[in-house]
Amino acid sequence: MESGVFTDKSIEPDNDRLLKVLAESGKFWEEIKQHIKEKHGNTTEEWKFYSAKYGWTLKTLLKKRNLFFFTPLDGYFRIGFVFGDKAVATVEQSNLPDDIKTELKNARKYVEGRGLWIEVKNQENVENVKKLINIKVKN
Repeated sequence: MESGVFTDKSIEPDNDRLLKVLAESGKFWEEIKQHIKEKHGNTTEEWKFYSAKYGWTLKTLLKKRNLFFFTPLDGYFRIGFVFGDKAVATVEQSNLPDDIKTELKNARKYVEGRGLWIEVKNQENVENVKKLINIKVKN
């Protein structure tokens, strides 16, 4: 997995720096945020510095519930989910691509659930993330 781009712990990312790093994929990030707002309401965002290797990650919460982790990369971004058993079953029954289902099914199971990372580089990735967000919220 590629390391994050904001690796200086002393400098928390701001929106201007974020959009500069995301470049063209900034529109995908804005589309995902708009989808959440329209379908599920307002979120809370908290920048967290987890390690020097991965740098700053944006933890996104919906009503105090962890929705996903957003990691900016050079020209694109990665969104990480943690799904419980009910959500995993819903993903398996969904029309999401088989590679996403397989990755989630094969992910190591922790107390919090199974993790899944999606790299967002195109519109198809955005649509898959939207579906995963909807599943996460409902389960």
